[in-house]
Amino acid sequence: MIKTGKIILALSFLVIAALGQNSMHKKQHPNVIIIITDDQGYGDLGITGNPHVKTPVLDNFARESIRFNQFYVSPVCAPTRSSLMTGRYSLRTGIRDTYNGGAMMATEEVTIAEMLKQKGYTTGIFGKWHLGDNYPSRPGDQGFEESLIHLSGGMGQPGDFTTFYKRDSSYFDPLLWHNGKQKAYRGYCSDIFAREAIGYIEKNYQKPFFCYLSFNAPHTPLQVPEEYYNRYKNIDPESGFQNDSRPFPEMNEKDREDARKVYAMVSNIDDNVGKLLQKLDELRITENTLVIFMTDNGPQQRRYIAGMRGRKGSVFRGGVRVPFYFRLPALFKGNRDIEVPAAHIDILPTLSELCHADLPGNRIIDGKSLLPVLNGESIETFENRPLFFYWTRRYPERYNNIALQKGPFKLVGHTGYNASVERFELFNIREDEYEQHNILASNKTLAVEMKAELDRLLFEITSAPHLLEPPRIIIGSEQENPVYLNRNDAGGPRGIWTQEEIFGLWKVQIREGHYNIRFKFIQPLESAGTMFLETRSAIIRAENKNIPTDIIEMNDIYFPKMKCDLVPFYATEGRRILPLWVELEKVLPQDISNGQ
Repeated sequence: MIKTGKIILALSFLVIAALGQNSMHKKQHPNVIIIITDDQGYGDLGITGNPHVKTPVLDNFARESIRFNQFYVSPVCAPTRSSLMTGRYSLRTGIRDTYNGGAMMATEEVTIAEMLKQKGYTTGIFGKWHLGDNYPSRPGDQGFEESLIHLSGGMGQPGDFTTFYKRDSSYFDPLLWHNGKQKAYRGYCSDIFAREAIGYIEKNYQKPFFCYLSFNAPHTPLQVPEEYYNRYKNIDPESGFQNDSRPFPEMNEKDREDARKVYAMVSNIDDNVGKLLQKLDELRITENTLVIFMTDNGPQQRRYIAGMRGRKGSVFRGGVRVPFYFRLPALFKGNRDIEVPAAHIDILPTLSELCHADLPGNRIIDGKSLLPVLNGESIETFENRPLFFYWTRRYPERYNNIALQKGPFKLVGHTGYNASVERFELFNIREDEYEQHNILASNKTLAVEMKAELDRLLFEITSAPHLLEPPRIIIGSEQENPVYLNRNDAGGPRGIWTQEEIFGLWKVQIREGHYNIRFKFIQPLESAGTMFLETRSAIIRAENKNIPTDIIEMNDIYFPKMKCDLVPFYATEGRRILPLWVELEKVLPQDISNGQ
Protein backbone atom coordinates (compact mmCIF):
# COMPACT_ATOMS: atom_id res chain seq x y z
CA MET A 1 0.00 0.00 0.00
CA ILE A 2 2.81 2.39 0.88
CA LYS A 3 4.61 1.60 -2.38
CA THR A 4 1.40 2.10 -4.36
CA GLY A 5 0.80 5.42 -2.63
CA LYS A 6 4.30 6.58 -3.48
CA ILE A 7 3.74 5.65 -7.13
CA ILE A 8 0.45 7.56 -7.24
CA LEU A 9 2.09 10.57 -5.60
CA ALA A 10 4.98 10.48 -8.07
CA LEU A 11 2.58 10.24 -10.98
CA SER A 12 0.62 13.18 -9.59
CA PHE A 13 3.77 15.31 -9.50
CA LEU A 14 4.56 14.30 -13.08
CA VAL A 15 1.07 15.28 -14.23
CA ILE A 16 1.27 18.62 -12.41
CA ALA A 17 4.70 19.26 -13.87
CA ALA A 18 3.47 18.40 -17.36
CA LEU A 19 0.48 20.69 -16.97
CA GLY A 20 2.74 23.44 -15.75
CA GLN A 21 5.08 23.01 -18.70
CA ASN A 22 2.12 23.04 -21.09
CA SER A 23 0.79 26.22 -19.49
CA MET A 24 4.23 27.83 -19.75
CA HIS A 25 4.49 26.77 -23.39
CA LYS A 26 1.15 28.40 -24.13
CA LYS A 27 2.19 31.62 -22.43
CA GLN A 28 5.44 31.65 -24.39
CA HIS A 29 3.72 30.88 -27.68
CA PRO A 30 0.20 32.35 -27.68
CA ASN A 31 -1.88 32.06 -30.81
CA VAL A 32 -1.86 35.28 -32.85
CA ILE A 33 -4.72 36.69 -34.90
CA ILE A 34 -4.34 40.04 -36.67
CA ILE A 35 -7.55 41.44 -38.17
CA ILE A 36 -7.04 44.41 -40.46
CA THR A 37 -9.65 46.17 -42.58
CA ASP A 38 -9.15 48.24 -45.72
CA ASP A 39 -9.94 51.99 -45.81
CA GLN A 40 -11.98 51.83 -42.60
CA GLY A 41 -11.21 55.09 -40.87
CA TYR A 42 -10.92 55.86 -37.19
CA GLY A 43 -14.50 57.14 -37.18
CA ASP A 44 -16.10 54.05 -38.73
CA LEU A 45 -16.94 52.43 -35.40
CA GLY A 46 -19.59 53.06 -32.80
CA ILE A 47 -17.04 53.18 -29.99
CA THR A 48 -15.17 56.06 -31.64
CA GLY A 49 -18.27 58.24 -31.60
CA ASN A 50 -20.07 57.48 -34.86
CA PRO A 51 -23.83 57.49 -34.16
CA HIS A 52 -24.73 55.85 -37.48
CA VAL A 53 -22.57 52.77 -37.98
CA LYS A 54 -23.58 49.71 -35.93
CA THR A 55 -20.60 47.70 -34.73
CA PRO A 56 -21.68 45.95 -31.50
CA VAL A 57 -19.08 43.15 -31.75
CA LEU A 58 -16.12 45.41 -32.37
CA ASP A 59 -17.33 47.93 -29.79
CA ASN A 60 -17.53 45.19 -27.17
CA PHE A 61 -14.18 43.76 -28.26
CA ALA A 62 -12.63 47.22 -27.85
CA ARG A 63 -14.05 47.46 -24.32
CA GLU A 64 -12.47 44.11 -23.44
CA SER A 65 -9.13 45.08 -24.97
CA ILE A 66 -6.20 47.36 -24.39
CA ARG A 67 -6.97 50.38 -26.55
CA PHE A 68 -4.02 52.19 -28.10
CA ASN A 69 -5.62 55.57 -28.71
CA GLN A 70 -2.62 57.13 -30.46
CA PHE A 71 -1.86 54.43 -33.01
CA TYR A 72 -0.49 55.36 -36.43
CA VAL A 73 -0.02 53.74 -39.83
CA SER A 74 0.97 54.87 -43.33
CA PRO A 75 -1.44 57.01 -45.38
CA VAL A 76 -2.14 54.17 -47.87
CA CYS A 77 -2.46 50.42 -47.80
CA ALA A 78 0.60 48.64 -49.26
CA PRO A 79 3.07 50.74 -47.20
CA THR A 80 1.07 50.02 -44.04
CA ARG A 81 1.03 46.29 -44.75
CA SER A 82 4.75 46.08 -45.43
CA SER A 83 5.53 47.93 -42.20
CA LEU A 84 3.16 45.72 -40.24
CA MET A 85 4.74 42.56 -41.69
CA THR A 86 8.38 43.61 -41.23
CA GLY A 87 8.63 46.23 -38.47
CA ARG A 88 10.32 48.54 -40.99
CA TYR A 89 9.37 51.69 -42.83
CA SER A 90 7.94 50.66 -46.17
CA LEU A 91 10.62 52.25 -48.36
CA ARG A 92 13.22 49.98 -46.80
CA THR A 93 11.23 46.96 -48.01
CA GLY A 94 10.89 48.08 -51.63
CA ILE A 95 7.27 49.18 -51.19
CA ARG A 96 6.93 52.73 -52.53
CA ASP A 97 3.42 52.79 -54.06
CA THR A 98 0.12 50.96 -54.19
CA TYR A 99 0.60 50.17 -57.88
CA ASN A 100 2.88 51.52 -60.70
CA GLY A 101 5.15 48.54 -60.01
CA GLY A 102 5.81 49.82 -56.50
CA ALA A 103 3.82 47.30 -54.44
CA MET A 104 6.26 44.39 -54.54
CA MET A 105 8.08 43.69 -51.30
CA ALA A 106 11.64 42.39 -51.52
CA THR A 107 11.88 38.67 -50.82
CA GLU A 108 14.83 39.31 -48.48
CA GLU A 109 12.43 40.92 -46.01
CA VAL A 110 11.49 38.78 -42.99
CA THR A 111 7.78 38.81 -42.21
CA ILE A 112 5.86 38.04 -39.05
CA ALA A 113 4.87 34.75 -40.68
CA GLU A 114 8.49 33.76 -41.31
CA MET A 115 9.53 34.83 -37.82
CA LEU A 116 6.79 32.85 -36.06
CA LYS A 117 7.14 29.85 -38.36
CA GLN A 118 10.67 29.39 -36.99
CA LYS A 119 9.07 28.86 -33.57
CA GLY A 120 6.69 26.16 -34.76
CA TYR A 121 3.69 28.33 -35.60
CA THR A 122 1.42 27.42 -38.48
CA THR A 123 0.70 30.48 -40.61
CA GLY A 124 -2.26 31.53 -42.75
CA ILE A 125 -3.46 34.63 -44.60
CA PHE A 126 -7.01 35.29 -45.75
CA GLY A 127 -7.92 38.36 -47.80
CA LYS A 128 -5.71 41.16 -49.03
CA TRP A 129 -1.92 40.79 -49.35
CA HIS A 130 -0.90 43.66 -51.69
CA LEU A 131 2.83 43.07 -51.34
CA GLY A 132 3.46 41.23 -54.61
CA ASP A 133 1.46 38.83 -56.77
CA ASN A 134 4.33 36.86 -58.28
CA TYR A 135 7.26 34.79 -57.10
CA PRO A 136 9.19 35.56 -54.94
CA SER A 137 6.90 38.11 -53.24
CA ARG A 138 3.67 36.12 -52.74
CA PRO A 139 2.42 35.14 -49.27
CA GLY A 140 3.58 31.56 -49.82
CA ASP A 141 7.07 32.86 -50.58
CA GLN A 142 7.06 35.04 -47.46
CA GLY A 143 6.23 32.51 -44.75
CA PHE A 144 2.52 31.73 -45.12
CA GLU A 145 1.74 28.02 -45.36
CA GLU A 146 -1.92 28.66 -46.17
CA SER A 147 -3.05 31.59 -48.31
CA LEU A 148 -6.35 32.67 -49.80
CA ILE A 149 -6.05 36.07 -51.41
CA HIS A 150 -7.15 38.34 -54.22
CA LEU A 151 -4.54 40.01 -56.39
CA SER A 152 -3.25 43.59 -56.41
CA GLY A 153 -4.75 46.33 -54.27
CA GLY A 154 -8.41 45.45 -54.55
CA MET A 155 -10.98 43.16 -56.08
CA GLY A 156 -12.49 44.50 -59.29
CA GLN A 157 -9.32 46.45 -60.07
CA PRO A 158 -7.46 45.78 -63.35
CA GLY A 159 -4.59 44.20 -61.43
CA ASP A 160 -6.95 41.60 -59.99
CA PHE A 161 -7.82 40.31 -63.42
CA THR A 162 -9.76 37.29 -62.15
CA THR A 163 -12.45 39.61 -60.72
CA PHE A 164 -11.94 42.67 -62.96
CA TYR A 165 -14.51 41.75 -65.58
CA LYS A 166 -17.22 41.16 -62.97
CA ARG A 167 -17.41 44.94 -62.48
CA ASP A 168 -20.31 45.73 -60.13
CA SER A 169 -20.42 42.17 -58.75
CA SER A 170 -16.69 41.56 -58.26
CA TYR A 171 -17.15 41.02 -54.50
CA PHE A 172 -19.61 38.17 -55.07
CA ASP A 173 -18.78 34.59 -56.11
CA PRO A 174 -15.16 35.55 -56.86
CA LEU A 175 -12.32 33.64 -58.44
CA LEU A 176 -9.59 33.85 -55.80
CA TRP A 177 -6.06 32.51 -55.39
CA HIS A 178 -5.68 29.59 -52.97
CA ASN A 179 -2.04 28.69 -52.35
CA GLY A 180 -1.09 30.28 -55.66
CA LYS A 181 -3.79 28.57 -57.73
CA GLN A 182 -7.07 30.00 -59.03
CA LYS A 183 -10.15 28.67 -57.27
CA ALA A 184 -13.81 29.65 -57.50
CA TYR A 185 -15.76 30.51 -54.35
CA ARG A 186 -19.41 31.17 -53.62
CA GLY A 187 -20.65 34.06 -51.53
CA TYR A 188 -19.60 37.56 -50.50
CA CYS A 189 -15.85 38.18 -50.24
CA SER A 190 -15.75 39.21 -46.56
CA ASP A 191 -17.85 36.19 -45.62
CA ILE A 192 -15.51 33.94 -47.62
CA PHE A 193 -12.32 35.28 -46.06
CA ALA A 194 -13.74 35.07 -42.53
CA ARG A 195 -15.19 31.59 -43.10
CA GLU A 196 -11.90 30.25 -44.44
CA ALA A 197 -9.94 31.87 -41.60
CA ILE A 198 -12.25 30.25 -39.05
CA GLY A 199 -11.83 26.89 -40.79
CA TYR A 200 -8.06 27.33 -40.67
CA ILE A 201 -8.21 28.02 -36.93
CA GLU A 202 -10.36 24.92 -36.36
CA LYS A 203 -7.77 22.77 -38.14
CA ASN A 204 -4.76 24.24 -36.36
CA TYR A 205 -5.84 25.33 -32.88
CA GLN A 206 -4.07 22.50 -31.04
CA LYS A 207 -0.68 24.07 -31.78
CA PRO A 208 0.39 27.72 -32.00
CA PHE A 209 -0.95 29.49 -35.08
CA PHE A 210 -0.74 32.88 -36.75
CA CYS A 211 -3.87 33.91 -38.64
CA TYR A 212 -3.81 37.12 -40.69
CA LEU A 213 -7.41 38.03 -41.58
CA SER A 214 -7.02 40.95 -43.94
CA PHE A 215 -10.43 42.13 -45.16
CA ASN A 216 -10.48 44.02 -48.48
CA ALA A 217 -13.65 45.83 -47.31
CA PRO A 218 -14.73 48.58 -47.04
CA HIS A 219 -12.37 49.50 -49.92
CA THR A 220 -13.96 50.45 -53.25
CA PRO A 221 -15.82 49.25 -55.22
CA LEU A 222 -18.45 49.67 -52.53
CA GLN A 223 -20.37 46.41 -52.90
CA VAL A 224 -22.32 44.80 -50.08
CA PRO A 225 -25.14 42.26 -49.64
CA GLU A 226 -28.55 43.90 -49.85
CA GLU A 227 -29.55 42.83 -46.35
CA TYR A 228 -26.74 44.97 -44.93
CA TYR A 229 -27.33 47.92 -47.20
CA ASN A 230 -30.99 47.96 -46.18
CA ARG A 231 -29.95 48.70 -42.61
CA TYR A 232 -28.56 52.07 -43.74
CA LYS A 233 -30.41 53.04 -46.90
CA ASN A 234 -32.58 55.62 -45.13
CA ILE A 235 -29.99 57.27 -42.85
CA ASP A 236 -28.42 60.69 -43.31
CA PRO A 237 -24.72 60.17 -42.46
CA GLU A 238 -24.27 63.92 -42.10
CA SER A 239 -26.86 64.29 -39.35
CA GLY A 240 -26.21 64.27 -35.62
CA PHE A 241 -23.17 66.53 -35.61
CA GLN A 242 -24.79 69.96 -35.58
CA ASN A 243 -23.82 70.61 -31.96
CA ASP A 244 -20.38 69.05 -32.36
CA SER A 245 -17.55 71.58 -32.13
CA ARG A 246 -15.14 69.36 -34.06
CA PRO A 247 -14.49 70.02 -37.76
CA PHE A 248 -16.78 68.01 -40.04
CA PRO A 249 -16.52 67.65 -43.83
CA GLU A 250 -19.31 68.82 -46.08
CA MET A 251 -20.95 65.86 -47.79
CA ASN A 252 -22.75 65.79 -51.11
CA GLU A 253 -25.26 63.10 -52.04
CA LYS A 254 -22.58 60.79 -53.44
CA ASP A 255 -20.64 61.12 -50.18
CA ARG A 256 -23.75 60.25 -48.21
CA GLU A 257 -24.52 57.24 -50.39
CA ASP A 258 -20.91 56.07 -50.17
CA ALA A 259 -21.08 56.33 -46.38
CA ARG A 260 -24.23 54.20 -46.29
CA LYS A 261 -22.47 51.48 -48.29
CA VAL A 262 -19.30 51.72 -46.20
CA TYR A 263 -21.27 51.40 -42.97
CA ALA A 264 -23.08 48.38 -44.40
CA MET A 265 -19.75 46.78 -45.32
CA VAL A 266 -18.40 47.50 -41.82
CA SER A 267 -21.47 45.92 -40.23
CA ASN A 268 -20.83 42.80 -42.28
CA ILE A 269 -17.24 42.76 -41.02
CA ASP A 270 -18.55 43.19 -37.48
CA ASP A 271 -20.74 40.10 -37.85
CA ASN A 272 -17.84 38.08 -39.25
CA VAL A 273 -15.51 39.12 -36.44
CA GLY A 274 -18.24 37.99 -34.06
CA LYS A 275 -18.24 34.53 -35.66
CA LEU A 276 -14.47 34.30 -35.31
CA LEU A 277 -14.48 35.35 -31.66
CA GLN A 278 -17.29 32.89 -30.94
CA LYS A 279 -15.21 30.10 -32.48
CA LEU A 280 -12.33 30.94 -30.14
CA ASP A 281 -14.75 30.55 -27.22
CA GLU A 282 -16.05 27.23 -28.57
CA LEU A 283 -12.52 25.89 -28.96
CA ARG A 284 -11.63 27.21 -25.47
CA ILE A 285 -8.59 29.09 -26.72
CA THR A 286 -9.72 32.67 -26.09
CA GLU A 287 -7.49 33.12 -23.04
CA ASN A 288 -4.30 32.24 -24.87
CA THR A 289 -5.07 33.87 -28.20
CA LEU A 290 -3.86 37.36 -28.96
CA VAL A 291 -6.38 39.16 -31.16
CA ILE A 292 -5.44 42.49 -32.70
CA PHE A 293 -7.94 44.63 -34.57
CA MET A 294 -6.75 47.58 -36.65
CA THR A 295 -7.28 49.33 -39.97
CA ASP A 296 -4.75 50.26 -42.64
CA ASN A 297 -5.33 54.02 -43.13
CA GLY A 298 -7.99 56.71 -43.04
CA PRO A 299 -11.21 56.70 -45.05
CA GLN A 300 -11.15 57.25 -48.80
CA GLN A 301 -14.43 59.18 -48.90
CA ARG A 302 -15.74 62.17 -46.93
CA ARG A 303 -17.59 61.15 -43.75
CA TYR A 304 -17.28 61.26 -39.96
CA ILE A 305 -13.68 60.90 -38.83
CA ALA A 306 -13.85 62.19 -35.26
CA GLY A 307 -12.98 65.72 -36.37
CA MET A 308 -9.52 64.89 -37.64
CA ARG A 309 -7.98 66.61 -40.64
CA GLY A 310 -7.27 64.67 -43.83
CA ARG A 311 -8.29 61.31 -45.23
CA LYS A 312 -6.61 58.36 -46.92
CA GLY A 313 -3.40 59.48 -48.59
CA SER A 314 -2.81 62.37 -46.19
CA VAL A 315 -0.13 62.62 -43.51
CA PHE A 316 -2.56 64.57 -41.34
CA ARG A 317 -4.08 62.50 -38.54
CA GLY A 318 -7.22 61.67 -40.46
CA GLY A 319 -5.06 59.70 -42.89
CA VAL A 320 -2.74 57.94 -40.44
CA ARG A 321 -4.45 57.56 -37.04
CA VAL A 322 -6.45 54.33 -36.75
CA PRO A 323 -8.10 52.19 -34.08
CA PHE A 324 -5.86 49.53 -32.55
CA TYR A 325 -7.23 47.03 -30.02
CA PHE A 326 -5.07 44.39 -28.33
CA ARG A 327 -6.59 41.48 -26.37
CA LEU A 328 -4.70 38.62 -24.71
CA PRO A 329 -6.54 37.70 -21.49
CA ALA A 330 -3.95 35.19 -20.27
CA LEU A 331 -1.29 37.87 -19.91
CA PHE A 332 -2.85 41.32 -19.91
CA LYS A 333 -5.76 42.89 -18.14
CA GLY A 334 -8.13 44.44 -20.65
CA ASN A 335 -10.47 47.45 -20.68
CA ARG A 336 -7.78 50.09 -20.41
CA ASP A 337 -6.52 52.95 -22.52
CA ILE A 338 -2.94 53.64 -23.56
CA GLU A 339 -2.13 57.09 -24.87
CA VAL A 340 1.50 56.40 -25.79
CA PRO A 341 2.18 56.92 -29.52
CA ALA A 342 2.52 53.53 -31.22
CA ALA A 343 2.63 52.44 -34.86
CA HIS A 344 2.42 49.61 -37.36
CA ILE A 345 6.21 49.20 -37.20
CA ASP A 346 5.85 48.10 -33.55
CA ILE A 347 3.78 44.99 -34.23
CA LEU A 348 6.59 42.66 -35.38
CA PRO A 349 8.99 43.49 -32.52
CA THR A 350 6.11 43.17 -30.05
CA LEU A 351 5.26 39.70 -31.37
CA SER A 352 8.94 38.77 -31.36
CA GLU A 353 9.19 39.43 -27.62
CA LEU A 354 5.73 38.15 -26.75
CA CYS A 355 6.08 34.85 -28.66
CA HIS A 356 9.75 34.33 -27.83
CA ALA A 357 10.70 34.42 -31.50
CA ASP A 358 14.03 35.78 -32.65
CA LEU A 359 13.91 39.28 -34.06
CA PRO A 360 15.11 39.34 -37.69
CA GLY A 361 18.81 40.20 -37.77
CA ASN A 362 21.12 42.04 -40.16
CA ARG A 363 18.66 44.85 -40.75
CA ILE A 364 17.23 47.98 -39.15
CA ILE A 365 13.99 47.36 -37.28
CA ASP A 366 12.29 50.74 -36.98
CA GLY A 367 9.65 49.65 -34.49
CA LYS A 368 9.85 48.90 -30.77
CA SER A 369 8.27 46.17 -28.70
CA LEU A 370 5.17 47.45 -26.94
CA LEU A 371 5.53 45.01 -24.04
CA PRO A 372 7.02 47.65 -21.68
CA VAL A 373 3.99 49.85 -22.37
CA LEU A 374 1.60 46.93 -21.94
CA ASN A 375 3.27 46.07 -18.63
CA GLY A 376 3.11 49.65 -17.36
CA GLU A 377 6.88 50.16 -17.43
CA SER A 378 8.86 53.19 -18.60
CA ILE A 379 7.35 54.86 -21.65
CA GLU A 380 9.78 57.72 -22.13
CA THR A 381 11.43 56.15 -25.17
CA PHE A 382 8.05 55.92 -26.87
CA GLU A 383 7.00 59.44 -25.99
CA ASN A 384 10.10 61.01 -27.54
CA ARG A 385 10.87 58.82 -30.53
CA PRO A 386 10.26 60.20 -34.04
CA LEU A 387 7.54 58.74 -36.27
CA PHE A 388 7.88 59.32 -40.01
CA PHE A 389 4.98 59.66 -42.47
CA TYR A 390 4.91 60.26 -46.20
CA TRP A 391 2.84 59.61 -49.27
CA THR A 392 3.22 60.63 -52.90
CA ARG A 393 2.58 58.61 -56.04
CA ARG A 394 5.47 56.52 -57.49
CA TYR A 395 8.32 57.77 -55.27
CA PRO A 396 8.70 60.09 -52.26
CA GLU A 397 8.69 63.77 -53.16
CA ARG A 398 10.99 65.70 -50.91
CA TYR A 399 8.90 67.83 -48.54
CA ASN A 400 5.54 67.08 -50.19
CA ASN A 401 2.93 65.31 -48.02
CA ILE A 402 5.59 64.36 -45.51
CA ALA A 403 5.69 64.62 -41.73
CA LEU A 404 7.75 63.94 -38.63
CA GLN A 405 5.99 63.49 -35.30
CA LYS A 406 7.93 63.59 -32.06
CA GLY A 407 6.31 63.82 -28.67
CA PRO A 408 3.42 66.28 -28.89
CA PHE A 409 4.85 68.05 -31.94
CA LYS A 410 4.34 67.30 -35.60
CA LEU A 411 6.15 68.96 -38.49
CA VAL A 412 4.28 68.75 -41.81
CA GLY A 413 5.52 69.60 -45.29
CA HIS A 414 3.35 70.28 -48.34
CA THR A 415 5.94 72.21 -50.27
CA GLY A 416 8.88 71.96 -52.69
CA TYR A 417 12.23 70.18 -52.47
CA ASN A 418 14.21 73.33 -51.60
CA ALA A 419 11.68 74.90 -49.23
CA SER A 420 12.87 76.68 -46.14
CA VAL A 421 11.47 75.70 -42.78
CA GLU A 422 9.11 78.70 -42.82
CA ARG A 423 7.05 76.96 -45.53
CA PHE A 424 6.33 74.01 -43.25
CA GLU A 425 3.59 73.69 -40.62
CA LEU A 426 4.13 72.79 -36.98
CA PHE A 427 1.37 71.51 -34.71
CA ASN A 428 1.10 70.60 -31.05
CA ILE A 429 -1.23 67.64 -31.45
CA ARG A 430 -1.65 67.25 -27.71
CA GLU A 431 -3.26 70.68 -27.51
CA ASP A 432 -4.51 70.84 -31.10
CA GLU A 433 -5.55 67.28 -32.00
CA TYR A 434 -7.37 68.44 -35.14
CA GLU A 435 -4.24 70.14 -36.55
CA GLN A 436 -5.87 73.50 -37.12
CA HIS A 437 -3.27 75.91 -35.71
CA ASN A 438 0.20 76.26 -37.20
CA ILE A 439 2.55 77.32 -34.39
CA LEU A 440 5.78 77.34 -36.41
CA ALA A 441 6.28 81.11 -36.31
CA SER A 442 6.57 81.08 -32.52
CA ASN A 443 8.56 77.81 -32.36
CA LYS A 444 11.06 78.21 -35.18
CA THR A 445 14.03 76.74 -33.29
CA LEU A 446 12.08 73.55 -32.61
CA ALA A 447 10.92 73.41 -36.23
CA VAL A 448 14.51 73.74 -37.48
CA GLU A 449 15.61 70.87 -35.22
CA MET A 450 12.73 68.67 -36.37
CA LYS A 451 13.39 69.45 -40.02
CA ALA A 452 17.02 68.44 -39.58
CA GLU A 453 15.90 65.16 -38.05
CA LEU A 454 13.40 64.67 -40.86
CA ASP A 455 16.16 65.28 -43.42
CA ARG A 456 18.44 62.68 -41.81
CA LEU A 457 15.71 60.06 -41.70
CA LEU A 458 14.49 60.84 -45.21
CA PHE A 459 18.01 60.56 -46.63
CA GLU A 460 18.57 57.25 -44.88
CA ILE A 461 15.28 55.67 -45.93
CA THR A 462 15.38 56.86 -49.54
CA SER A 463 18.88 55.37 -49.83
CA ALA A 464 17.58 51.89 -48.91
CA PRO A 465 18.92 49.15 -51.21
CA HIS A 466 15.49 47.69 -51.98
CA LEU A 467 14.29 51.11 -53.10
CA LEU A 468 17.32 51.79 -55.28
CA GLU A 469 17.26 48.28 -56.76
CA PRO A 470 13.57 47.37 -56.95
CA PRO A 471 12.39 43.77 -56.55
CA ARG A 472 11.93 41.86 -59.81
CA ILE A 473 9.39 39.23 -60.78
CA ILE A 474 11.12 35.93 -61.53
CA ILE A 475 10.04 34.28 -64.79
CA GLY A 476 10.55 30.55 -65.36
CA SER A 477 10.88 29.26 -61.80
CA GLU A 478 9.57 25.92 -60.54
CA GLN A 479 7.73 27.85 -57.82
CA GLU A 480 5.48 29.71 -60.30
CA ASN A 481 4.86 28.50 -63.83
CA PRO A 482 3.07 30.00 -65.65
CA VAL A 483 3.52 33.59 -64.47
CA TYR A 484 0.79 36.20 -64.94
CA LEU A 485 2.07 39.77 -65.09
CA ASN A 486 -0.76 42.09 -64.02
CA ARG A 487 -1.26 45.82 -64.34
CA ASN A 488 -0.79 46.53 -60.66
CA ASP A 489 2.88 45.67 -61.07
CA ALA A 490 3.33 47.43 -64.42
CA GLY A 491 5.70 50.38 -64.38
CA GLY A 492 5.96 53.24 -66.81
CA PRO A 493 3.99 56.51 -66.64
CA ARG A 494 2.02 57.46 -63.57
CA GLY A 495 -1.31 55.83 -63.03
CA ILE A 496 -1.45 52.82 -65.36
CA TRP A 497 -4.96 51.54 -64.79
CA THR A 498 -7.49 50.67 -67.51
CA GLN A 499 -6.03 52.76 -70.32
CA GLU A 500 -5.42 50.97 -73.60
CA GLU A 501 -3.03 53.37 -75.33
CA ILE A 502 -0.39 53.66 -72.66
CA PHE A 503 3.23 52.58 -72.32
CA GLY A 504 3.89 49.91 -69.69
CA LEU A 505 6.65 47.55 -68.59
CA TRP A 506 7.39 44.87 -66.02
CA LYS A 507 10.74 44.56 -64.24
CA VAL A 508 11.60 40.86 -64.43
CA GLN A 509 14.37 38.36 -64.00
CA ILE A 510 14.07 35.68 -66.69
CA ARG A 511 15.55 32.22 -66.35
CA GLU A 512 16.91 30.72 -69.52
CA GLY A 513 14.48 28.61 -71.49
CA HIS A 514 11.70 28.40 -74.04
CA TYR A 515 8.36 30.09 -73.33
CA ASN A 516 4.82 30.19 -74.58
CA ILE A 517 3.37 33.67 -74.13
CA ARG A 518 -0.18 35.01 -74.15
CA PHE A 519 -1.25 38.64 -74.18
CA LYS A 520 -4.75 39.50 -72.95
CA PHE A 521 -6.33 42.84 -73.92
CA ILE A 522 -9.08 44.78 -72.15
CA GLN A 523 -11.12 45.16 -75.34
CA PRO A 524 -11.00 42.94 -78.44
CA LEU A 525 -8.55 44.18 -81.06
CA GLU A 526 -10.55 45.33 -84.09
CA SER A 527 -7.79 45.87 -86.65
CA ALA A 528 -4.80 43.92 -87.93
CA GLY A 529 -1.45 44.88 -86.49
CA THR A 530 1.82 43.71 -84.97
CA MET A 531 2.45 42.35 -81.48
CA PHE A 532 5.79 43.47 -80.05
CA LEU A 533 7.65 42.15 -77.02
CA GLU A 534 10.81 44.06 -76.13
CA THR A 535 13.46 42.62 -73.82
CA ARG A 536 17.01 43.57 -72.98
CA SER A 537 18.50 41.29 -75.64
CA ALA A 538 15.93 41.20 -78.45
CA ILE A 539 12.63 42.41 -79.83
CA ILE A 540 10.10 39.75 -80.78
CA ARG A 541 7.31 40.63 -83.20
CA ALA A 542 4.35 38.75 -84.61
CA GLU A 543 1.91 39.90 -87.27
CA ASN A 544 -1.75 39.51 -86.38
CA LYS A 545 -4.65 39.36 -88.82
CA ASN A 546 -6.94 37.32 -86.60
CA ILE A 547 -9.51 39.95 -85.67
CA PRO A 548 -11.47 40.62 -83.61
CA THR A 549 -9.55 38.97 -80.77
CA ASP A 550 -8.55 39.82 -77.21
CA ILE A 551 -5.79 37.17 -77.01
CA ILE A 552 -2.54 37.02 -78.98
CA GLU A 553 -0.09 34.15 -78.58
CA MET A 554 3.62 33.70 -79.18
CA ASN A 555 4.94 30.15 -78.84
CA ASP A 556 8.35 28.57 -78.29
CA ILE A 557 10.17 31.85 -77.65
CA TYR A 558 13.73 31.41 -76.36
CA PHE A 559 15.05 33.77 -73.68
CA PRO A 560 18.57 33.76 -72.26
CA LYS A 561 19.10 34.34 -68.56
CA MET A 562 18.70 38.07 -67.97
CA LYS A 563 17.30 40.93 -65.94
CA CYS A 564 15.28 43.28 -68.09
CA ASP A 565 12.29 45.51 -68.57
CA LEU A 566 9.66 43.46 -70.39
CA VAL A 567 7.76 45.81 -72.72
CA PRO A 568 4.73 44.45 -74.63
CA PHE A 569 2.47 46.43 -76.97
CA TYR A 570 0.22 45.92 -79.98
CA ALA A 571 0.84 48.37 -82.83
CA THR A 572 -2.09 49.09 -85.15
CA GLU A 573 -3.18 52.13 -87.16
CA GLY A 574 -0.81 54.46 -85.33
CA ARG A 575 -1.87 53.18 -81.89
CA ARG A 576 0.11 51.24 -79.30
CA ILE A 577 -2.06 49.18 -76.99
CA LEU A 578 -0.90 47.72 -73.67
CA PRO A 579 -2.22 44.26 -72.67
CA LEU A 580 -4.23 43.85 -69.50
CA TRP A 581 -2.01 40.94 -68.51
CA VAL A 582 0.79 38.80 -69.92
CA GLU A 583 1.12 35.06 -69.28
CA LEU A 584 4.55 33.42 -69.66
CA GLU A 585 4.85 29.65 -69.36
CA LYS A 586 8.21 27.92 -69.47
CA VAL A 587 8.07 24.86 -71.73
CA LEU A 588 10.35 22.34 -73.40
CA PRO A 589 11.74 23.42 -76.78
CA GLN A 590 9.35 22.66 -79.59
CA ASP A 591 11.52 20.01 -81.22
CA ILE A 592 11.74 18.10 -77.92
CA SER A 593 8.05 18.47 -77.13
CA ASN A 594 7.19 17.10 -80.57
CA GLY A 595 9.39 14.08 -79.98
CA GLN A 596 11.89 15.01 -82.71
